Amino acid sequence: MNTDQLYQERLRRYVTAMRNEKPDRVPIRPFVAEFTARYAGYTCQEVAHDYTKAFEAAIQCARDFDWDAVVPNMVYVWTGLAQAAGLRYYGIPGIGIPHTTGFNYIEPPEHQAFMKEDEYDALIDDPTGFLYNVWLPRVSTEVCKIGEPSTYRNNLSLVKGAMAMLSYFYAFGPQVARLRSECGTVSAISGIFKAPFDIIADKLRGYIGLTMDMRTQPQKVLKACEALMPHLCHVGLTTADPNRLVPIGFWMHRGCVPFINPKQFDSHYWPTLKPIIQEFWKHGHQTLFYAEGKWRYHFDAFTELPDRSIVFHADQDDIFEAHRKLHHKFCLSGGIPNVLLSYGKPEEVRDFCKKVLREVAGEGGYIMDAGAIMQDDTSIENLRLMTAVGREFGAYSAGSFQPPTALPPADVPASAAERPTLAGMAGRAQPKVRPGVCYPWEDKVKELPPITGSQDLMRKIWEDIDAFGNLYIWQLLLSF
Repeated sequence: MNTDQLYQERLRRYVTAMRNEKPDRVPIRPFVAEFTARYAGYTCQEVAHDYTKAFEAAIQCARDFDWDAVVPNMVYVWTGLAQAAGLRYYGIPGIGIPHTTGFNYIEPPEHQAFMKEDEYDALIDDPTGFLYNVWLPRVSTEVCKIGEPSTYRNNLSLVKGAMAMLSYFYAFGPQVARLRSECGTVSAISGIFKAPFDIIADKLRGYIGLTMDMRTQPQKVLKACEALMPHLCHVGLTTADPNRLVPIGFWMHRGCVPFINPKQFDSHYWPTLKPIIQEFWKHGHQTLFYAEGKWRYHFDAFTELPDRSIVFHADQDDIFEAHRKLHHKFCLSGGIPNVLLSYGKPEEVRDFCKKVLREVAGEGGYIMDAGAIMQDDTSIENLRLMTAVGREFGAYSAGSFQPPTALPPADVPASAAERPTLAGMAGRAQPKVRPGVCYPWEDKVKELPPITGSQDLMRKIWEDIDAFGNLYIWQLLLSF
C-alpha cells in the first residue's frame, strides 16, 4: 500500500470514530510533545528552540510507531518566537531552567498580574486595543508602554516577532504535507480555541486575581467574557480545517472543579462557551474538548451540545465514567493514565489498555491516546506497547464496518439538518471593533485624501493587511 492509500484509510478511520461510529479499528492518535525529543535523540531545548528539529522528531515518531494521526508539532510554543517577542511568562530551556526541561509557563504573582482589577472596562470596550495598548507592553520585556518614547528594541521586537510568527505558521503546511506523503499520517487537529473565562484566568488576571474578582465584581468578569466571545470565535473559525474533517483544538484549563465551583461554571464559564461551540458546529467544525483536569461535574452540561459536535478527551476523568455519561452523544479519546505510561509495568499497561478497548471502544467512537500531552518522562517501551495493544485488540469484527466516504462529522444527514437551527452567536451585540480588525477602514478612510478609482479594492487590501496585526496579537494570547 502506498502512503496516499494509507493516509486515506487512516483519515476515514479517524473521521468515522469522531462521528461516534465504528471504523475498521480503533484509531491511535497520541499527543506526543517532548516525548518526540527523547525518542529522536534531541534535548528538550532543541525541540523547543528549533522547530525544524521538533518537526523532524514528530515525523520520525509518526513513521516508526505507525500511528493514525498526530499533531505536526505538539511542542507548540516555539521559544525563538517567545524570545523575539520578549514574552515574560515562559521559562525557556537552557535560560534560567535546565536545558533538559520542557518550556514552562510562569504565572506572575497576583500583584504583578498582566491586567489589573480596575481595567475590566477597558478590556470590555475594545479587547484588541487593550491587548496591544496594555497587555503586550506588560508581558514583553521589549515593547514600550503607551506614552513612553519608542526604542530600537521595541521596534525590533514587533518586526521580529511578527515575521517569526509568520515563518513558523507557514512552516506547518509543508509539515502536514510531509506527514501525509512520507508517513501516511493524518494531522490530528486544526485551529486554536480557548474559553473566555480561561483566557482571563491564564493570561490576564491570573488564577488568584480572577478568583478574587469572582467575589468582588462577578458582573464585570461576565461582561469581559462576553466581550471576548466574538474575537475568540473568530480565531477558532479562521484557523479551522477548511475541509471540516479534523476538529478545532480547545484546551480546557480552569473551568473545572476545584478551580471554580459548579455555580461559577453555570453563571460564567458555560454561558460564554456553549454559544461558540454551537457556532463552530453551525459552520461544520467539531471541537476537541481537551479536558485537562477533572470535568465529571459538568458532563450533564456537555450533553446539551448537539450530537457529534465535540470529541471529549479524558485526562484525569475516569474514562469508563466518561463513556457511561457521554458516549451516547460524542466520541471519546484518551483516558490512558500518563503515570501508567511513564512508570507502569508492561502487564499493567497491557491490561488497562485492553480494558479500555473492551469497555469503552467496543461500540466505536473511541480514539486511543494518553490522558494528557506526553512529555519526556513517558516510557518509549510502554507507549510502543499501548500502540501494539491498540493494533492487536482494537480491530472490529468482520462485517461490522462499511468503508465510509470521508464526509465531515457535521455532514452526516441528521447533523446537517440540525446545524442551521442552532442559535450559536446569532443575536449578540456586535463589538465596537469587529473581530479580525485592529484599525477599521471606516476610520482610516477619514484620514485619506479623496479617493478615485476603486475604493472597494483599496478597502480590501487595507483590511487584508490589517488582519495580520489582529492575527499577531490574538495568536500571542492564545497560542504562545
